Amino acid sequence: RQQPNSGIPLHSDGNNMWLTCQMGIKVPDGEKAWIRVGPETRHWKQGECLLYDTTFEHETMNEHEAMERVVLHVDFFNTLKLTPTEIEVMQYIYGLREEFMKAEGVAKVGNQIL
Repeated sequence: RQQPNSGIPLHSDGNNMWLTCQMGIKVPDGEKAWIRVGPETRHWKQGECLLYDTTFEHETMNEHEAMERVVLHVDFFNTLKLTPTEIEVMQYIYGLREEFMKAEGVAKVGNQIL
């Protein structure tokens, strides 16, 4: 979820453990919501997916004055390139995160609904 007139600053996730897929659920009209990955800028469209590699620098923006941007976000882990130890560590980290979130009753972090 991205609020109107907001963005996520340029950054890189610094690893190639996953590819990210985002499908537009609620997208402002007029190509107001965009993501730039490396040199390419794309716009979310309702019901369509964007697939990108977060090792490249990327940033997002929702330039709409009133409408939020909502996407379904799915990370596909690159288990073919991860070692068994890396897979075990990722499972452990995500398991801890889930336990923490449930124990705290947290339904969202910042503007991101979990």
